[in-house]
Amino acid sequence: MAGHIGKFAITLGALLVSGQLYAHSHGHQMTEAEQKAANGVFDDKDVKDRPLSNWDGVWQSVYPFLLSGDLDPVFKKKAEKDNSKTFDQVKAYYRTGYATDVESIGIENNVMEFHRGKNVASCEYVSSGYKILTYASGKKGVRYLFECKDASSQAPKFVQFSDHIIGPRQSSHFHIFMGNTSHEALLKEMDNWPTYYPNEMYKEQVVEEMLHH
Repeated sequence: MAGHIGKFAITLGALLVSGQLYAHSHGHQMTEAEQKAANGVFDDKDVKDRPLSNWDGVWQSVYPFLLSGDLDPVFKKKAEKDNSKTFDQVKAYYRTGYATDVESIGIENNVMEFHRGKNVASCEYVSSGYKILTYASGKKGVRYLFECKDASSQAPKFVQFSDHIIGPRQSSHFHIFMGNTSHEALLKEMDNWPTYYPNEMYKEQVVEEMLHH
């Protein structure tokens, strides 16, 4: 496994250096239907299955940016748009949402690596399909479900991706739900959705992206 992880890091490193991953993630303009789907408006029949390779890459948690205050401009803008919430309420909502100790995630060849400090847990994941959710607001979302089949792995047994996309397409950022109980239990989780952006994006780029998201 050690050899695989070493190769994994080298391959991703080469992609990052060449800029291919960044260009691939961000080079696609959304169609009107994709834009509507991103806003939670779509027909169930338009939802398609997606391979784990849609999330290939090295991803960084945005939680440290929240803790350092770098995301404050984003929360100020959200509070201005939503008169029912103060800046502090918006920030508290995202503090709970973004909270995680998984600093980065690497994905390649259906293997996911979870980095917590110096600890790395990895597993090969298989698809469990997807689930369409309808939220209290009336908007909808899709979670793509994957399961780790290696009982000895320290990686989460169940993971679910939500990235405002409803069909095969490379992800540009995502929210992830992780747990060891069951997919059903995870589908009930609505408050904590650790969020990841490409590892090669600078803090300022993440803030800029969020301000226009």
